[in-house]
Amino acid sequence: MNFWRLLRCELKAILSESAIVLTVFGGLLLYSVLYPLPYLNQTTTEQPTVLVDLDQSNLSRRLGRYLDATPQISINHRATSLNEAQALIASDQSRGVVVIPKNFKRDLLRAKSPTVAIAANANYMLVYSAIAEGAVKANLAISKEVKGAILLAKGGQSTAVGIAIDPIELSSVPIFNLNLGYLGYLVPALFVLLLHQTLLIGTGILGASQWRQAGYWREVSAWQLVLARCCAFGLIYSGFSLYYFGWCFYLYDVSRLAGIAELLLLVLPWLLASTAFGICLSSAFQRRDRPTQFYVIVSMPILFVSGFVWPSALIPDWLVTASYAIPAIPAIHAMLQLNQMGGAWVDSLPYWLGLWLMFVIYGLAACWLVGRRQSIAPPETAA
Repeated sequence: MNFWRLLRCELKAILSESAIVLTVFGGLLLYSVLYPLPYLNQTTTEQPTVLVDLDQSNLSRRLGRYLDATPQISINHRATSLNEAQALIASDQSRGVVVIPKNFKRDLLRAKSPTVAIAANANYMLVYSAIAEGAVKANLAISKEVKGAILLAKGGQSTAVGIAIDPIELSSVPIFNLNLGYLGYLVPALFVLLLHQTLLIGTGILGASQWRQAGYWREVSAWQLVLARCCAFGLIYSGFSLYYFGWCFYLYDVSRLAGIAELLLLVLPWLLASTAFGICLSSAFQRRDRPTQFYVIVSMPILFVSGFVWPSALIPDWLVTASYAIPAIPAIHAMLQLNQMGGAWVDSLPYWLGLWLMFVIYGLAACWLVGRRQSIAPPETAA
């Protein structure tokens, strides 16, 4: 059997296996919509908040307007007591509460520091931080106004008062992830993991389905089968890589700082290494339902050791080092450096060379393991 016929047999075997079609084609198309969906709003804004104004002065009402003017807070209720505010939060009509204390204006004019209380459900960290950030901004704004009025009343010059109130102007500019959202932060690395996981599942199901049967995979040498399988999955996943890193990134407005040639150059060794890695692991499966169960279980540890959802500094060094044996890990770091952070190709070169080294090592291991599988007669023949 020549190589092209073997490649066609591999593609036919992949496309005729319903479990692979469902996982690879159906799963990847569904994941491309499902995973980014919760992060489409990028940042948490306009959180419904109840205001408890116990002072009812013109200054407290101005603070209420400032709170409502911040991007993070929307004052949707005004309560007369803390109990009433708690009832609104308990019924999920509001996400947080800001309490302006009694004698708020009097204490400010006497140069005392009244305490404005903020409460929100910290189980929703983004909601809590948004309400706290909005409240801090509003309080700082009104504090500057009161402080400026007091200094002017004491005979200060307007220029000197402005410098005394705000001596340093802060200009905050994000270098990466310009939208400051979770979509641009999570999706690029997550897409690499999704492609990697489904690729491993596909090779696992195909291997587990074939090892115990007779077929074309027993009529060719091990290295021919491994090479053809790498090419078959590589062709399929090249298309999905273009879809994920091209169309989906464009659709979700994820930063695309690398050129298409650089991306293709990075994706090539990653797909080959991942396929060879998957063929190695597939030799351990006896049943076609096992690969999906196994990879679903190990996907979460891989997600954490990848370093983009959990700080690598909080993970044991030996575990972080060992994780680089998984092709997805160097691919994620290279992809983030190259495409999301605009790094030079030379910065990703160690990861790229590491992926080629993995392809060689896992390819040789796959040839040996597939050869062993081919030497074992299928049950019906053995019987």
